[in-house]
Amino acid sequence: MTKLLDLAIAKVRELPEAEQDALARFLRSSALDDASTVPLDEETRAAILEGLAQAERGEFVPDEVVEETDKRHGI
Repeated sequence: MTKLLDLAIAKVRELPEAEQDALARFLRSSALDDASTVPLDEETRAAILEGLAQAERGEFVPDEVVEETDKRHGI
């Protein structure tokens, strides 16, 4: 397992069970290219791929923005 994947899984373990299951279904679908598990239209797939590319480039939302969003959602 890569270090990046290990870090991502550690973060996912902190999420509520329903969110973990949703991410697991998505990951399984992506890894197996099984569109029946999580159906994605081309626009959604493109947005996900762009988000992954941004992450690879290190383009993340500033911590302050995440913290403010968490506060608004009671996290």
